[in-house]
Amino acid sequence: MRILSVVGARPQFVKLAPIAAAMSGKAEHIIAHTGQHYDELMSDVFFRDLGIPEPDYNLGVGSGKHGAQTGAMLGGLEEIFEKAKPDCVLVYGDTNSTLAAAVAAVKMHIPLAHLEAGLRSFNRRMPEEHNRVLTDHAADLLLAPTQTAVDHLATEGLADRTVLVGDVMTDVLFKVRDSLSSAAQPLPFDLPAQGYYVSTLHRPDNTDSAERLSAIVEALAALDKPVVLLAHPRLVDLSRRHGIELEQGAIKVASPLAYPQLIHAVMNSAGVVTDSGGLQKEAFLLRVPCTTVRPETEWVETVDLDWNVLVSEDLSLLTKTVERPRPEATDATPYGDGHAATRTVDALLERFGS
Repeated sequence: MRILSVVGARPQFVKLAPIAAAMSGKAEHIIAHTGQHYDELMSDVFFRDLGIPEPDYNLGVGSGKHGAQTGAMLGGLEEIFEKAKPDCVLVYGDTNSTLAAAVAAVKMHIPLAHLEAGLRSFNRRMPEEHNRVLTDHAADLLLAPTQTAVDHLATEGLADRTVLVGDVMTDVLFKVRDSLSSAAQPLPFDLPAQGYYVSTLHRPDNTDSAERLSAIVEALAALDKPVVLLAHPRLVDLSRRHGIELEQGAIKVASPLAYPQLIHAVMNSAGVVTDSGGLQKEAFLLRVPCTTVRPETEWVETVDLDWNVLVSEDLSLLTKTVERPRPEATDATPYGDGHAATRTVDALLERFGS
């Protein structure tokens, strides 16, 4: 059986790693990289660090407006699918790469599976929400990471296509965490363990408005410990345009980290402040308190278990929330046991193998 994975952005590379390992000896696995994230740190280095085979195809699309980017991917992926002739296409998450591959597969009558299906923020301002909903309703097999996701899909009439497999990012995070436990690595800016916070900001709702970004930066700058702000080039560019100095008060600006270094920094931190979807969950899995600068989250379990607090409308609450006492310990495993990739490959073979 020939399975073609389509990836293009950092979270998808992380999800691809355990899937690629689980495919070995069970199916022919082809990897198409759209190039949605095209700089080395966000792309090639992930393949090396996570032990993922080099992509068989690379479109090198790069950044751009949503429509133009998705359209370029769609055209390129159609050509790849024609050459590769896969038995099914596997898409990951909720990026433009996900949607483009889903549309290309459906138009070419190739069976489609969606990994991380059923996540919902219920915020239609987010491009990711449109991508994930459209992909779920187009897919033939929905691979859900949590029971909450299964319930969402059932509500939308998709229960018969759904399989609960767990979260593959849990698989790779546990593997990376365990490999780091025996490896001595320096912490950012040589800060002491538990003596700093890690922060990432990238969503347009937080960065496009000069007033809102300034309020977030001021709150981070006032925190009681240094804040390692891992600033994506887009954030750096926008802050410059807005006339906002990122490195002020407690904030220490650093470039984004490769995945193992990010996990190392987070697991040794006092807390995380982010608007990322994946980082909220990674913080929970590492049992690090998280504050999410958004009005909603797809990973509601992190909030229900008190390890994640949402702050959006009243940013004056941000400092107090980040500095809150550590939550009560929990043994809850809403994201699975670290074997989601094996269940995913088994589900693909069962559904499409014949």
